[in-house]
Amino acid sequence: MNDKKVVIDYLGCKLNQAEVEALTLDFIQAGYQPVSSREGAGIFVLNSCTVTHVADRKSRQWIRRIRRENPSALIVVTGCYAQRTPGKIKLIDENMIVLDNQQKMAMVQILLERGYLKKDPLELAPALTTMQKTRSFVHIQHGCSNGCTYCIVPMVRSECFSRTPSAIIREIASRVLAGYTEIVLTGTEIGSYCSEGIQLQELVKMILDKTQIERLRLSSLQPRHLTEAMLDLWRDNRLCPHLHVSLQSGSDAVLKRMNRKYDRETYISIVEQIRRRIPDVAITTDVIVGFPGETPEEFEETVDLCKKMGFARIHVFPYSPRPNTLALEMKPLVDEKEKKRREREMLSLAEESGRIFRQRFAGRVVPVLWESCSNGLYSGLTPNYIRVYASLNIPSINMISRVKIGSIYRDGVKGEPV
Repeated sequence: MNDKKVVIDYLGCKLNQAEVEALTLDFIQAGYQPVSSREGAGIFVLNSCTVTHVADRKSRQWIRRIRRENPSALIVVTGCYAQRTPGKIKLIDENMIVLDNQQKMAMVQILLERGYLKKDPLELAPALTTMQKTRSFVHIQHGCSNGCTYCIVPMVRSECFSRTPSAIIREIASRVLAGYTEIVLTGTEIGSYCSEGIQLQELVKMILDKTQIERLRLSSLQPRHLTEAMLDLWRDNRLCPHLHVSLQSGSDAVLKRMNRKYDRETYISIVEQIRRRIPDVAITTDVIVGFPGETPEEFEETVDLCKKMGFARIHVFPYSPRPNTLALEMKPLVDEKEKKRREREMLSLAEESGRIFRQRFAGRVVPVLWESCSNGLYSGLTPNYIRVYASLNIPSINMISRVKIGSIYRDGVKGEPV
């Protein structure tokens, strides 16, 4: 076991991913070596998730597996599951370190102060060379006060906080200097960003004006945040034509029970406006099936709307009861077998919808940012989030090159260099 090697893992959202990226840099600056392979590592960190009961289970499974495979390793668990149930984690293994969300970003300092780490910054340079430098997730805010009746996030990320524009711009500039090509702005609800009187629209414009980042992508946005002024920003082609706009349900009755801040017709109007303003845009979404009281007719309204919207990708979630949420008391519950049937139907629709979207671009020449290579086959993303696979003759990781889109392949399409 190498006490200087650390595995930093996460479950759940892109905000968790952004935090892991920042924690990785903190460990490197303390002289530790982040690794992807669990073999031989002496420190394991999990940024956990509690958004569903499945996320809870995955967090517990991760802890047990790591302890079983690494009986003498230092294990640190943080994130939303750790925030909600620190006692349950300690019951699994009383020797592990549990840090809540407020302590998370001070993790390395806390571990140094408690004597679990010893700082050795001389090892900084070799550790930095191991980091993937293609796409970086930058945390701009956290916290949400929307009050969706099914959501536990406001209980585990209760503080609403937005970073200052200057701090965000400095971080992006440092990522550019480090060689990153794409930045993804992420948070619990980035549309609610507000710091020093600056809101998201102004922040994005400042980033485009003041940094040299080649690609900028936004994570999930609520329909009400997609104003005409906001959509005008996509005149700058560095802003990727990809918007994740959560739907959750296509039924007005269900949306009301969920306490969502829009109805079916408002959502349709926003999507139509996006498509008028942003050519070739990919619109992705989330859908919850089997919400308490969801009738067969209400589910069919969601199916119908998803077919009409032609989403590039649909993330499907069966409703998961969460403690202390208003939806927990709602009746009647949808039968588990019926919930699974609806999930399968929606997943089938999601696959068909994604395939139809990708097929629209067959024969088109598009730029691709190449992220990885396996057995000579490169994989990367177009600006509108289509996964492309191509055989390239020159090393191309973290480079943008143009390819001609071909047939459907795996979760994306084949590409031919031009």
